[in-house]
Amino acid sequence: MRGVYLVTDRGLCRNRPLPEIILQAVQGGAAYVQLREKDLPTRAFVEEAMAVKNILLPFNVPLIINDRIDVALACGADGVHIGQEDMPYSTARKLIGKNAIIGLSVETWEDVEAAQRLDVDYIGVSPVFATPTKTDTKEPWGLEGLKKIKSFSRHPIVAIGGINESNTRAVVEAGADCLAVVSAICAADSPEMATRKILNLIQTLR
Repeated sequence: MRGVYLVTDRGLCRNRPLPEIILQAVQGGAAYVQLREKDLPTRAFVEEAMAVKNILLPFNVPLIINDRIDVALACGADGVHIGQEDMPYSTARKLIGKNAIIGLSVETWEDVEAAQRLDVDYIGVSPVFATPTKTDTKEPWGLEGLKKIKSFSRHPIVAIGGINESNTRAVVEAGADCLAVVSAICAADSPEMATRKILNLIQTLR
C-alpha cells in the first residue's frame, strides 16, 4: 500500500457527480478508491459500484467497498474495508476469497494487537486527527499514536482522518504507508490537483 487512497463521501462533493470526482482523483494519481455509501439502497449501491469499477479499470486502480461484502461480491470489487463493528475478518475472508484486499480499521490499542493475528492486507489507523467525516470513532491517534502503531504492527498502515496537504509530510514521517483522504479531495475545487499535490508530497519523502 503506497500513495493516495481516496475514500468517497458524496455529501462533500458540492453537488458534483461522484463518478466525476473519482475520475479526477485517479487522473491525479490516486492509487486506491474506497466507495463508502452509508445511505444508498443496496441496488443503487451495486449499480454505482459497477459504474465506478468501469471508471477505474483503465487506470488499474483497485475498487474497495466500505463495509458491504454483498456489494463487493455483486460488482466484482477488488476488496472490502471493514470496521470493528462489521463482519469479522475470518468470515469476510471466507466470503470474498483469498486474493481480495481486506483492510481493517483500528481505533484502540486492543484493535492493533488483535490485528497482528489476522492476515489483513492493511490496517486503517482511524482517525489520526479529529474530523467531521468520521464521527463514530474513538479518540484521535495523533502522530505519536501513529508512530507507536508503526513500530509494533506487521501490516501496512493506511492513515485516515483529517489528512490534507498541510499535514501530509508529518503523517508520512510518523509511519503511514498510504494516506486515505476524504474531504481534501472530494470537496476540492479540483480533485485532480488536490490529489496530485498530496501525491507529490508523499513521493518527495520516499
